[in-house]
Amino acid sequence: MAGVNAANVGGHGTSRSRATPGPSGAPLRILDAVPGQELDRSRPDDRRWCAEAIRRVEADANRSADTHLHIFPLPGDWHIELYLKDESTHPTGSLKHRLARSLFLYALASGWVHENTTVVEASSGSTAVSEAYFAKLLGLPFVAVMPRSTSREKVELIERQGGRCHFVERGPDVYDAAQRLAEGCDGHYMDQFTYAERATDWRGNNNIAESIFDQLGHEPHPVPSWIVVGAGTGGTSATIGRYVRYRRHPTRLAVVDPEGSAFFPGWQAGAVDYTTGLASRIEGIGRPRVEASFVPTVVDRMIQVPDAASIAAMRLARQATGRWVGGSTGTNLWGALQIVAQMRAAGEQGSVVTLICDGGERYGRTYEDDAWVAVEGLELAPHLEAIGAFLAGSGWYGP
Repeated sequence: MAGVNAANVGGHGTSRSRATPGPSGAPLRILDAVPGQELDRSRPDDRRWCAEAIRRVEADANRSADTHLHIFPLPGDWHIELYLKDESTHPTGSLKHRLARSLFLYALASGWVHENTTVVEASSGSTAVSEAYFAKLLGLPFVAVMPRSTSREKVELIERQGGRCHFVERGPDVYDAAQRLAEGCDGHYMDQFTYAERATDWRGNNNIAESIFDQLGHEPHPVPSWIVVGAGTGGTSATIGRYVRYRRHPTRLAVVDPEGSAFFPGWQAGAVDYTTGLASRIEGIGRPRVEASFVPTVVDRMIQVPDAASIAAMRLARQATGRWVGGSTGTNLWGALQIVAQMRAAGEQGSVVTLICDGGERYGRTYEDDAWVAVEGLELAPHLEAIGAFLAGSGWYGP
């Protein structure tokens, strides 16, 4: 940084520099302080553009009413309520709309994004759809870096928002590829996996946790026993886990994780650098490495969910509620039902909340396609039968 600052020094007065050996023996240029020196990098036009950009993002939030909280049907004599917060009703159709809004506001307020900045993101789909929306809102170019296996439906949604898709063959390659692209065009790598947990104000300010508790205010059990979410970036679980502690709620947080993801084994081993190197078959959650935004210390329980169980629960959600949901919602529902079963076995009453992450229309060629399921070697029938039997009054089965 000393070399960069010395090269860019300007303003009044004079400056002197001297050479000193660096770590490799090569000389570094170090700026000597000179009394009376001044450096002004203010850019009034840029600040005016930034202020207008933030106004547009906040106006979008004001136009978007809060998402609905639906009741999932359980037998009434259980005295347990299960709620699904429907994040698919956001303008871009997924939970990631909240994240993209927060990331753009964070980048704008931090002075990282300016007029004409190309925004680059590493994303398996839904975050990129939402970031493409906000980039278009601000008139900025947007490039999404994603595995080639990402569903065609999501690619089309990104392109419909004016974004461009850059594909890599392996999921773990998205990080470096996004960084290189951003550096190559003097753009900004949004890096959801680093900034998700800090871009959202976990104390409140209409975050998802505050919204859940506000909406439960008139329900039979207004303080939920459990909130169940998946880990994609880790930002949602970090926000909820911090919020319930800050507000002194007894609510516990369960994080569900699909096959091959690094979050569950990393949490189990207490290893924040755990990697599997595997891409998740359930889009939107699960990662090949534990991401920097994942905060393991706020998680009370983790549940590893088989992919077949996620897709079976996704399909059952449509049968039970009439709403088309995606695979990550199925993962959430499987974990929530498992917790409901444990509460019931213990004679507990209360409420459990989980999320509808996105709509099932994005997965017509994958999770909703029996041929795709067969090619993937997934057996849904045992999981569908088990959930049906549980809802009819039997005990819980399975992992």
